[in-house]
Amino acid sequence: MNPRPSVEVVVAHYNEDLSWLKDELKSCTIYSKGGKENAPPHPHITLPNIGREGHTYLHHIIERYSSLADITIFLQGRIDDHITLTPSEIMDAAYETKDGQVTTFPFRELELFDHWDGIPWEEYPCWKKWFGCAAATRTPAEHWQRIFPGTKVPASVAYQPGALFAVRRSTIQQHPVSLYKFLLEEFFSGDMAHINPETGHFMERFWLAIWNPSEYAIWHDDDIASEERNEQGQLARGRWHVVPKFKEVDERIFNSVNAQLHTPPPSDDE
Repeated sequence: MNPRPSVEVVVAHYNEDLSWLKDELKSCTIYSKGGKENAPPHPHITLPNIGREGHTYLHHIIERYSSLADITIFLQGRIDDHITLTPSEIMDAAYETKDGQVTTFPFRELELFDHWDGIPWEEYPCWKKWFGCAAATRTPAEHWQRIFPGTKVPASVAYQPGALFAVRRSTIQQHPVSLYKFLLEEFFSGDMAHINPETGHFMERFWLAIWNPSEYAIWHDDDIASEERNEQGQLARGRWHVVPKFKEVDERIFNSVNAQLHTPPPSDDE
């Protein structure tokens, strides 16, 4: 029997209560950006408060590139607005991650990104808490072409809201560490070395396609999967959730979480 793979949980922390991690704290590397006044009562590494979770994840990948765990779970300090699983359930799901896969967690579905000329924030009231981020000086398309010179920009890519996922070391290391250093410089230097840079939102939308474009990017209509879901249970290629414009609440997300959390009352026949 093969031994269980090693797993490390990377937590991007600011001031959140991390007690929800409970027994999994021993498997965690916590990066805290909240300063001394917000430091968690657990061993942690202090980072400057820039770049959102993308900066934290890239820092970890670069610093630990040659010593990454077999599987790394990337999480934010608060996850209950995106994930309904317990920490132990997240660990169990992560163990099933195969080479080339990115494991994501319910209740949030994969969402579609195709705003290559820039995110029109004003058209999406459901994203209003992110209004006012430091504006990027390049479009997502320009960033993509700088990351992958000479390649065509996809028609759309999938992303996991909140950038909460598990991935194998081999999947990360398919790219040289120089790529991750370039991403850190590309997205989080200069004017983008900011607490809430727009490029942090771009990075959130790029992760999955960087690691597995054959599953998480499409260039033509022929790339769209015929089935609704892939073998991992995620929305299949090209069938990702489209966030509605001009809506304060994305009803599909609201209905999804309620469907998962609601337990029907017993009937009179039981």
